[in-house]
Amino acid sequence: MPHASISLHDKQFAPYLTSEQLATAVRELASRLNADYADKTPLFVAVLNGSFMFASDLLKELTINCEISFVKMASYEGTSSTGKVKELLGLREEVQGRHLVVLEDIVDTGHTIRALLDSLGGKNPASLEVACLLIKPECLQHELAIRYPALRIPNDFVVGYGLDYDGLGRNYPDLYKAL
Repeated sequence: MPHASISLHDKQFAPYLTSEQLATAVRELASRLNADYADKTPLFVAVLNGSFMFASDLLKELTINCEISFVKMASYEGTSSTGKVKELLGLREEVQGRHLVVLEDIVDTGHTIRALLDSLGGKNPASLEVACLLIKPECLQHELAIRYPALRIPNDFVVGYGLDYDGLGRNYPDLYKAL
């Protein structure tokens, strides 16, 4: 059962999506990926820190042969995107000719995912897709074809299930939105 509300730094957050709702969305997404990649061995590229819970739960639901690696990107300070993306920890695997699926916690402005797709696309993968837990379609500032969104949400600032507010809140199994 989610907390009634939580307080992180100077903000209050109310319950938004339960861990059960998130688990259902992740299972449904895994089913799509299992079907679409049944005859391939994709490399999942999880974007840290936010996607760690999503990536873990998604991979537990996959029945296909696959690999996972991690990259660390940053574009947020507090509750807003800085608009500048820096890659902090890069990919070590050879990606040329591989089927890549980027795992992202949330796509809102699209700055981070655009920078990562541009970087990975230049390495000549066989295919390159994005699977995300959350997408905010009304916030996108880039043309992005996100093939595998688990959930679409409005422009709410959310924490929990790996997403944070200045480092806090990642540990909650449910999602909360700022009041």
